[in-house]
Amino acid sequence: MARTPKRRPPKRPSFVRGIFHLIGLVLLGGVVIGAVALYSYASHLDGVIRTQFEGKRWALPARVYASPLEAFAGMNLKPGQFATELNALLYRETSADEGPGTVVRRGDSFELTTRGFAFWDGTESPRHLRVSFDGSKLSSIEALDGQPAPGLLRLEPIEIAGIYPAHHEDRILVRRSDLPQGLVDALTAIEDRSFFEHFGIDFKGVIRATVVNMRAGRTVQGASTLTQQLVKNFFLSSERTFSRKLNEMLMAVLIEWHYSKDEILEAYSNEIYLGQDGARAVHGFGLAARFYFDRPLGELELPQMALLAGLVKGPSYYDPRRHPERALERRNLVLDAMAEQGKLTPGQLAAAKAAPLGVSERGQSGGLTRYPIFIDLVQRQLRESYREEDLTSEGLRIFTTLDPRVQADAEDSIVSMLPQLEKSRRMKADTLQGAAVVVRPDNGEVMALVGGRDVRLAGFNRILDARRPAGSLLKPAVYLAALEDPQQFTLATSIPDQPFTWHLPGGGGDWSPRNYEKNFRGRVILRYALAHSMNVPTAWIAKQIGMDRVVDILHRLGARQDLKPYPALVLGAADLSPFEIAQMYQTLASGGYRAPLRAIREVTAQDGKPLTRYPLEIEQVVQPGPAYLVVNAMQAVVREGTATAVYRTLDRKLNLAGKTGTTDDLRDSWFGGFSGNLMTLVWVGRDDNRPTGLTGANGALRVWIDMMNKFNLEPVEMAQPQDVQMASIDPGSGGLADGNCGRALSLPFISGSAPRALAPCHAGYVPPEGYDAAPGDAGDGTEAPAAQEPRSREKPAEPAPATDSIGDFFKRLMQ
Repeated sequence: MARTPKRRPPKRPSFVRGIFHLIGLVLLGGVVIGAVALYSYASHLDGVIRTQFEGKRWALPARVYASPLEAFAGMNLKPGQFATELNALLYRETSADEGPGTVVRRGDSFELTTRGFAFWDGTESPRHLRVSFDGSKLSSIEALDGQPAPGLLRLEPIEIAGIYPAHHEDRILVRRSDLPQGLVDALTAIEDRSFFEHFGIDFKGVIRATVVNMRAGRTVQGASTLTQQLVKNFFLSSERTFSRKLNEMLMAVLIEWHYSKDEILEAYSNEIYLGQDGARAVHGFGLAARFYFDRPLGELELPQMALLAGLVKGPSYYDPRRHPERALERRNLVLDAMAEQGKLTPGQLAAAKAAPLGVSERGQSGGLTRYPIFIDLVQRQLRESYREEDLTSEGLRIFTTLDPRVQADAEDSIVSMLPQLEKSRRMKADTLQGAAVVVRPDNGEVMALVGGRDVRLAGFNRILDARRPAGSLLKPAVYLAALEDPQQFTLATSIPDQPFTWHLPGGGGDWSPRNYEKNFRGRVILRYALAHSMNVPTAWIAKQIGMDRVVDILHRLGARQDLKPYPALVLGAADLSPFEIAQMYQTLASGGYRAPLRAIREVTAQDGKPLTRYPLEIEQVVQPGPAYLVVNAMQAVVREGTATAVYRTLDRKLNLAGKTGTTDDLRDSWFGGFSGNLMTLVWVGRDDNRPTGLTGANGALRVWIDMMNKFNLEPVEMAQPQDVQMASIDPGSGGLADGNCGRALSLPFISGSAPRALAPCHAGYVPPEGYDAAPGDAGDGTEAPAAQEPRSREKPAEPAPATDSIGDFFKRLMQ
């Protein structure tokens, strides 16, 4: 039987086959082009990622530290002050040693375990020590860790500020090894339970989240991995678009391809946003631990770690200070997730959920530092060596000279004393302002700056930028210039205190200085004139030595202004900043050695490597002899002059020195004075420059006394220079005194300049012919019978030459 042949399908027209071939080629070409484009784009993203992760990952602010407490046996330090320091360093008081950052206090004895810290000159390792006190002194430092006891205990410094980039991000970088395992467990349990298994994208998590969200009818669970969150925060914007999500997923895969899970976790832990502190954005777990709990990350407990992990979802919504109920619920949810995944036992879960939030009670600071005036000085001095971008991105560590204890005491005096001064003058509250500078006279380190009664307010810097008439604070410079010529002037030189007119050169008119009390004493010795801040003798001295010498000595002491040699300058008619005046008084307090006032000790890189050094620069600008003499006269200001109120509160054995200052119409009240270890300058006045009714003695001096009474002071013990000798002087006449002179003064003189004339009270004194008053001592430095050259008792004295009358003497003197 014959087979019926099969029919072949009719051939398609050639143009149809061509269309299919063309479509295939187009699709293939599209795939190829898309693959090439995707590869090119992925390569571009890969380059961006690797640049960020292998280069500088974050713009790190500079960290600014106060001067560390350096304690030793025998140091003047009270137990309460030591406890305050530990509290500022966030040490936790416990009943037994619990490791670094804890202290056990038993009366005046402290058992503590210090934290290690990398200083500019080396790293201090953690130590377990006992620090004991006896009254107001540190009596001993004992080692409890089997190592030798340290001769010097240096605690880690208090961080006082950060210098931030424009967006004010702040973070404390932590390494993967610094992350507590409890925090890692909490974070992965609530944010990415498959973190250590997936390759950047968790498809199971996407499906699981989709199901949960569909059941809930809203978004209750996300599916982004930690790697995706890192990409979003590190590289991308916050917009919610499909293209951004695709970028996020692609970059997450690329990151996982190049970097280990530990590297990704470390980067995430430093980048994640966790809260807002005023203008400062809190990033990373390292800073968040301090911000929320006042503890380093390594000292957190499990419930606190769980709270930090819970804040990742919404730092504002779950803010534990503003919304503690929400924060507690979120923390417990994290703990439940940990238990569900076997990270916690039922007992651990119950104990952790029963714990309080443990958030520190301090409120939001609203600012970037507690010491805005001091940090302003630090930044100005840093800009002399560093670019602005270095300060806000390189993570520099800046060690300053600020002493938090001295700063707190200085602030307290300004804040508490200004209302008392207002009350004494019946002023409205908040009328007066004040400023204070505290420095170490031996090296110029600035220990404290107070720029006003609102000590946390940034803005106009009265210390650095205010220019106020200096008043009588400039007088010591005039006397110092005179004492540099010992053949003409000594502390015992008799100076006229009588009206006179200074004829100014070049048709500048006439100037007739007057004393504050508007009276005259006839003649006084130089030391008395400075001690009692007398205007006329000061002006008379300046006329004798010349104004050019006065301007020169002011500049040598530290004034920076372009001072004009006008006679009124000697009475303080020069606008200077408190900082400039403090520099001048540092030079006086150090015996003529000017050390530029500095706020910075050292700067290191983030890794601790020392960078630009700020070495101690001391220049001798005044010879020791004249400097020693003028300090003696400034001590007389405190003992018997315009500042005698000092020793109604402070110990006379301190031998303090200083000078009051008052300007025209009682607009500015000043006092600058020093002990052996501290020079403190205080200004009190009004910002509107209206009169205050306060002199230097009843205004700034009162604040200065209150302030210095809080400090641990050392006596002024300047070594007597080799070219200085002591001589006993009658303060009334300026002549040599002996045992017959009841009020004799022992004064220093440059060798060869001590007076040879005998005082009227001296046993060898012979009254001039016609003088029938009993020889004596005026007793207060004012006019007394003239001193007399010593006369030999072995043969008759020669007749004394005829002398002019006092009136004739002054006529010749004024010519």
